[in-house]
Amino acid sequence: MARKRKGTPIHGWLAIDKPLGLSSAQVVGKVRGILGAAKVGHGGTLDPLATGVLPIALGEATKTVSYVMDGAKTYRWRVRWGEATTTDDREGTVVETSDIRPDRAAIEAALTGFMGEIEQVPPAFSAIKVDGERAYDLARAGETVTLKSRIVRIDGFTLLDMPDSDHADFETVSGKGTYIRSLARDLAHTLGTVGHVVVLRRTACGPFREQDAISLESLRELGQGPGPRAYLLPVETALDDIPALALTEAEARRLQNGGPVSLLHVASRFPQAKFEQGSVCRAMDGKRMVALARIEGGEIRAVRVLNLTNDEGVYDVDHA
Repeated sequence: MARKRKGTPIHGWLAIDKPLGLSSAQVVGKVRGILGAAKVGHGGTLDPLATGVLPIALGEATKTVSYVMDGAKTYRWRVRWGEATTTDDREGTVVETSDIRPDRAAIEAALTGFMGEIEQVPPAFSAIKVDGERAYDLARAGETVTLKSRIVRIDGFTLLDMPDSDHADFETVSGKGTYIRSLARDLAHTLGTVGHVVVLRRTACGPFREQDAISLESLRELGQGPGPRAYLLPVETALDDIPALALTEAEARRLQNGGPVSLLHVASRFPQAKFEQGSVCRAMDGKRMVALARIEGGEIRAVRVLNLTNDEGVYDVDHA
């Protein structure tokens, strides 16, 4: 028999405004301590240097983390021209300098080359694994780290400001796996100079936005109890782009117990709906989400079962 997890069963999402200097894992630990939550994770890592939106998954929401990590992210960041560092940000040691400072026209002309799908080499100081080891651990140990390039997607790249000749501010909307530090490094090279990131803030991560985020200090003031519920979002918040499928109570129970549900029976109740093979949907029992499900052949099968006990899906009823 599995041992019962310690802490309060809380299910849903929090958008935390991550402060400077903390890792994403440290933020998870602090949220767990503040709320006394039994299970906590995060969707979309932020470096200690970065601030901004860090989605925190609680309880059953941890089963939907991958959908947040796959979503688009918006960053506002500042580059420092003329200095390359070992980490491609201000925490590293300067390894190369340049006297070249690009002007506005040159920068804006260069941005078009970074739109759409581009090839990008991640920074040596990154969490990517090389032969089972984190790249940043190898780099800190003095080893030469060579990472393979990857295809990433940039949907928006805007020059916001040039406060002085050494700095420029940008906003970027990017897809999964994009490193802003690499983007700054490569943009500088395109402009005939070198550069590194000095300020980085994430303003959106999937469906989570800066204006909805709460600081750790504010969360701590609210403490355990009903206070944080004003900021808790339902488990399905991470699944906004996935269609909902209404099941009967019996069908929902069957799906949760690992059995398939007849697609024909469900489709007969929704003659206008389109059911595409292989598509993923949110299986709903009223307002309660019971599973992430996939349509396979003539059946609906659970991909991830969610064990929520009330309509809100935030707190278990015993802890409301």
